[in-house]
Order: sequence, then structure tokens, then C-alpha cells
Amino acid sequence: MDDHEYEQLLQYAKQFSGVTDDMENTLQGLYGRVKPHMAEVTDSFYAVLLDIPKAKPFLVERIDALRETHIKWLESVFSGPFDLIYVKAMYRVGDVHVKAKLPVEFMAGSMALVTTRLHQLLGTIFKDDPKQLMESVTAVDAILGFTLMVMQQSYESSRLAEELEKFLKITGMSRTLFDNLASAYKE
Repeated sequence: MDDHEYEQLLQYAKQFSGVTDDMENTLQGLYGRVKPHMAEVTDSFYAVLLDIPKAKPFLVERIDALRETHIKWLESVFSGPFDLIYVKAMYRVGDVHVKAKLPVEFMAGSMALVTTRLHQLLGTIFKDDPKQLMESVTAVDAILGFTLMVMQQSYESSRLAEELEKFLKITGMSRTLFDNLASAYKE
């Protein structure tokens, strides 16, 4: 993808997920209160994943590196900005998931686990401030939805590219010929 396509994805995902500048500011304002708990959130996330038999083989030998990456991602969720750099990084995450042969449901399921854990954390932090709790949960939900959309778009594009490469290899068709045929049948 080029920068123009990333920009289009950025705007589409923000519009679809409802991410606003106010939400980004809310998340950045939460950073100091959430940061001390990021390792705990990450550890509980991986504890659940390790109990899922289908997920465990993807994690066991890489858990320390994955944990470190997860904490850095959580830091970015609460520090922003949610710009082209963030979109490109999350797009690469989707691509890595394809290369690792992770089932697509792992992304949505994992995001649900993170969302639940962050809701619990925010509920504790803002137990006496329901307005701030609602504002914080809304911002977290929007940015996690935004992030998931970007990763799923990447996952879909990467899967299609892998399938196309298999097709070209099996048929012996050149990429140029395929592209010419495909453009001849575009609407």
C-alpha cells in the first residue's frame, strides 16, 4: 500500500469506529493512570490465551517477546497519535498474523479479551466517577475498534496476496498477464 491508501484506510477506520480528537485526548489523559497496570493487563491477556488449546502453540516459545510487544502496543493506545504511522504499524501486525498462519478469529477474540480487561481496569480507576468511566470506556472501545479494522484489512489483503501467489505458481501465469486480465474485467 502507498501513503494515499493508508490515509484512506485511516480516515475510513476513524469514521467507522467513531474515533474523534476528543477521544484521542481522553486516551492520552489516561496514560499515567493506566501505564502502571499495563504489565498486569498483558499478563492476564496471555494467561487466558495460553488456556485456549488452539492458541497455545502460537505463543509458547515466543511469550516473552510477545508480552514486550503487547505492552508497547498498549502504550501506543494510550499515547497516540492515531495517524499514518499508527495505521502502518497496525497494518503490519495484521500481515504478521497472516505470515504466522494465525486464524483470523484470533484478532477479534484477542481484542475482545483486551477490551474486557481494560474495562475492568477503568472500572476500578473510575469507580467513583461514572461520567469519566463512560468517557474512558467509549474512547477505548473506539480506538480498539479502529485498530481491529486496520489489522483485519491487512489480514484480508495479505491472505488474498498469498492465495494469488499460489494461483500464479500453480498455473504458471505471470503476474503481468494476471494484472492485464484483471484490469480488462474491471467494472
